[in-house]
Amino acid sequence: MPPHDEENIADRSGSRIRVLRVLFTAIFVCYAARLFSMQILSGELYRSRAQNIARRTTVIPAQRGEIFDRAFNQPLVLNTDSFAVYITPAEVPPNGIKDLFDRVAAILEIDREQIDRKIPPQYYYLYQPVEIAVNVGLPLIAALAENADTLPGVSWQSKPMRNYGDSGSLSHILGYVGDITRDELTMLYNRGYQQGDVIGKAGIERQYDEILRGKKGQEIRTVDVRGRRIAGDSNNIREDPQMGKNLVLTIDRSIQTLAEKALGPRMGAVVVMRPATGEILAMVSYPWYDPNIFNRSDSGAEYQSLINNPNKPFLNRAIQSNYPPASTFKIIMTTGILAENVFPPDQLVDCQGEISYGDRQWRCHIRRPGHGRLNLHQAMAQSCDIYYWTVGRDYLGVERIVSYAMDYGLGEATGIDLPGEISGFIPTLQWKERRYHDRWQGGDTMNMSIGQGYTLVTPLQMANMVAMVANEGRVYKPYLLKEIRDPVSGAIERSVRPELLHESSIDKKIFEAVKRDMRGVITEGTARFPLNIKAVEIAGKTGTGEVGLQDRWHSWFAAFAPYNAESSEDQIVLSLIVEAANTWEWWAPYASAIIFQGIFARQTYEEAVAALGLQYLMPVQGRRE
Repeated sequence: MPPHDEENIADRSGSRIRVLRVLFTAIFVCYAARLFSMQILSGELYRSRAQNIARRTTVIPAQRGEIFDRAFNQPLVLNTDSFAVYITPAEVPPNGIKDLFDRVAAILEIDREQIDRKIPPQYYYLYQPVEIAVNVGLPLIAALAENADTLPGVSWQSKPMRNYGDSGSLSHILGYVGDITRDELTMLYNRGYQQGDVIGKAGIERQYDEILRGKKGQEIRTVDVRGRRIAGDSNNIREDPQMGKNLVLTIDRSIQTLAEKALGPRMGAVVVMRPATGEILAMVSYPWYDPNIFNRSDSGAEYQSLINNPNKPFLNRAIQSNYPPASTFKIIMTTGILAENVFPPDQLVDCQGEISYGDRQWRCHIRRPGHGRLNLHQAMAQSCDIYYWTVGRDYLGVERIVSYAMDYGLGEATGIDLPGEISGFIPTLQWKERRYHDRWQGGDTMNMSIGQGYTLVTPLQMANMVAMVANEGRVYKPYLLKEIRDPVSGAIERSVRPELLHESSIDKKIFEAVKRDMRGVITEGTARFPLNIKAVEIAGKTGTGEVGLQDRWHSWFAAFAPYNAESSEDQIVLSLIVEAANTWEWWAPYASAIIFQGIFARQTYEEAVAALGLQYLMPVQGRRE
């Protein structure tokens, strides 16, 4: 090789070495500068980030507020200490997850299938804890803690549970709680709700969830690579949760128990209310359910059984069931007849037991041989269908009947502070034409005049109807929440004031006359035997609702007492229905007599039954099925 070629090769090699030296030097300088920046200039920032990565945040659930009756002496709903157990699937070695499930199930004394349902195979790669058991007692948590080193991914935390005691018929008022669903979270996320929250699902628990739920706390702690707490770390932070507010209801526990036992194991509903304020003193719907079942991890089967029960135990019949008002509607008819002055109240109608109209015979339900000649007061007392058929069809007319029914609040929800209330139904001429493409007939007016046909009301609406008579035209919005109290001091933070729902323009003298006619039902009419009691003077109206069955009817009674009270502030309104699904026994008036006797004689159910001489009915009362 020529000498000059060797020199060229040497020069090129030397140039390459110099370039590599410069490149390596530049890289070293850049790394050194970066390390200097990270360790010296930004060291505090990265140390903080590293510490945050090693920290774990644990949410501390807040206890829900307790719920009391109006006496505020013993809670209807309280919290009990318990734990929830979680498994974080991704922290479990894949080849050991089945064995872990078996061991955890054995320690918690639950079925292995329960864990499999909570954590299906597609969840095995999740780093999010999955709740597998709730309402776990301290002894079982201690057993888990003893084996914590061999149970990777298993954790637990305190999760207070609701204890409803022996709630009985209060279940429809109180409701129950449960884990928030995806649909609920979608609607409530902007109001501070998060995945894993426990929220009210029904009743007061749902209506006032934001007041009851309180504010969650949190604990931020430093852990090692295995997730264990580092002892003595001063950077641990704890924010204590704030308990929700306590609620005091208008419910009187003694009256609730009295009404519950008086209705007995019969499908139906009872409402007891103060007409002067709208306070609900008792609300019973049978059948009911036990809200404590939702405290168990395996409550799904029981819940499904309740859902499939044909008697619908989740249904609050006091506000969520429609019934034809039957002869209780004659209170409205009497008001209209007196107010419109279309038929003199002293003028007589001859009841021969039946009348012919259209292509059928209309028979008086109460007395088939007929009542003879009656005026308005007598027709109300004896509940004569023929009188109201005649006057309703030929003199009052459907438009006026509809107007007075609406003035009494029928066809509209009362606005009670419970979710799920329905509005009932008042038919009109236009509605029938749209619905059935048929004109309103005189027979429709006759049916409506005695509370049959298309008209539907709830037991709560019936109570409001009677309250309007007792208050001589004023109706207050029914309500259950009486006070909100501080959970620590018990101080009243807010008291609920009565809210006027409607004030009628009907002359008060008309209501005075309606009261006298309702009192006549008790002293000389259809309810004189079961309800002419000594403890208090009652004014009311019976009703027998036809449902198309030959030997079954709805049994209604709606009333107020005392009849002669100087002010409605001293009065009680009662609405009670026993559904036709029960064996026919015309029980509503007798149950009402027991309730009124118990309230005004300050007696228990058993004492009231004895005072009324109804001891032979005792074996079936208060039984829960």
